[in-house]
Amino acid sequence: MPKAKDVVFAYVEAFNRGDLEALCRLFTDDAVIWGVLGWGTVEQARPVWHDLINSLAIQLKIEVIICEGEQVAVRYPETGKSVKAFRGQGPTGKTYELLAMEWFEIRGDRIARRWGARDSATQSRQLGFA
Repeated sequence: MPKAKDVVFAYVEAFNRGDLEALCRLFTDDAVIWGVLGWGTVEQARPVWHDLINSLAIQLKIEVIICEGEQVAVRYPETGKSVKAFRGQGPTGKTYELLAMEWFEIRGDRIARRWGARDSATQSRQLGFA
């Protein structure tokens, strides 16, 4: 069984290579995801992640990772570029960099809960959306 931290590394790697299917498989069937747009299931998060990957070319780089049992907290710079329309805006061709933080609750070898906080206002300004 992978360590809780390894599951989060796999999550970041799936985002960075744009592998939405691998990303979704990392979550339990009853997972709940909290983020900028509220909370929901993996199926509700899937279109948001699809847009982040395909429209904004999201990349995450783990700067700090803290693991205590099945709880993992991560801080990373998130970068990307507006390459396709995102939620009705763009593409602008502009890049962005912001600070993101996520907290994961791991059950077995999958993510059961994920809370995310990111500076989406900075993202909008840097991409020319605001």
